[in-house]
Amino acid sequence: MAIRYRATALVMILSILVVGCGKLDPTATPVPPTPTPIALAPTDTPAPPTDTPMPPTDTPLSPTNTPIPPTAEPSPTASPPALPTLVAELVARIEDLASQDQFSGALLIAQEGESLFKGAYGLANRSSDTPNQVDTKFNLGSMNKMFTAIAILQLVEQGKLSVDDKIIEHLPDYANQEAANKVTIHQLLTHTSGMGNVFTDKYDRMPKDGFRTPEDWLPLFVDAPLQFEPGAQFFYSNAGYVVLGLIIESITGQSYFGYVMENIYEPSGMLNTDSYEKDKDVPNLAIGYTTQGYEGNQLRDPISNTDRLPGRGFPAGGGYSTVEDLLRFGNALLSHQLLSPESTELLLTGKTELREGLQYAYGFFDRIAGDQRVVGHTGGFPGICDFMDIYLDLGYTVIVLSNTDEGCVPVLEFLREQPLG
Repeated sequence: MAIRYRATALVMILSILVVGCGKLDPTATPVPPTPTPIALAPTDTPAPPTDTPMPPTDTPLSPTNTPIPPTAEPSPTASPPALPTLVAELVARIEDLASQDQFSGALLIAQEGESLFKGAYGLANRSSDTPNQVDTKFNLGSMNKMFTAIAILQLVEQGKLSVDDKIIEHLPDYANQEAANKVTIHQLLTHTSGMGNVFTDKYDRMPKDGFRTPEDWLPLFVDAPLQFEPGAQFFYSNAGYVVLGLIIESITGQSYFGYVMENIYEPSGMLNTDSYEKDKDVPNLAIGYTTQGYEGNQLRDPISNTDRLPGRGFPAGGGYSTVEDLLRFGNALLSHQLLSPESTELLLTGKTELREGLQYAYGFFDRIAGDQRVVGHTGGFPGICDFMDIYLDLGYTVIVLSNTDEGCVPVLEFLREQPLG
């Protein structure tokens, strides 16, 4: 079954981990045989929440690689103030892991929109010994769903669609007429549509470079029957976000990539964010490294994940960004540069309960950590482990981007055991 369920499973495990619903062994490969739909109570109102770095070669790594010293910097002031205790402990935890070659990636911690600490550790390219930097571009995995959901709500604000609209109203020629006539945009956003995954055995068998537009993903799922009556269950669905991307293209007359660039990245000041094509030479891009074999086996030495990645990211995931750009994005969102206050609240408020303290909103998870409300998203795939947490009450933002299988997991475990605040 190769990587069939890895992306979906890892995103869900990372999200569940932070609310303390079971400990994940950082040395284990978190791949259940199949994601389990979560039945919703009849009164539940379903609401929204994967993947792609692009290195040049699949060069196996030597287990004797020497860890790269971190490039860490506190907030740029003449005399940096002392970090809050838990923030300092989190930084110390990351630096300890990096010193043992157990963390590769970048970390940024901010409060009230201003960086308190940012640092980079490990290697972006192990073949050339190129170190990660705080402006290194990492594959986001499923974190792109945040951008897709915002784009949909921007179109709602413009009166061009409603979350209650059905697919058929915007994609009249959609091949699966059962889905087109039953599934609403709200259900696509909240993973309650009944649609399935895209990272299936069929994906494994197909040439990856052919996946470059949202439409290219349709053959993986469009003919499949719905798994359940729309609105009845939660099932994390990358397919649903592909359809959202197609709806954005249909309404705007633009490519999905062009729309989010003009309406989300540029207004936020995100100059190092895009869904880069895999065969383009993009500077300062981290290569993802995985020890997950194609048949689900564990490899001794990590290899590049490049040949598993699609030709380009898509509305469900796989774009690239930096920790600094993601802070700019969070600041733009919370200052209502992307959506009105009312639409921002609609975006972030949980609508589908996954378990106590964890809900899915529109492209964001909405959870309780300790006694604090936290919103954001995770991203997981072989060679990718990311998350962005925004503490709405405390004003903290924590962003971790890692180019290994489970690089962000120890940070999530730390925050689960010692939530900020």
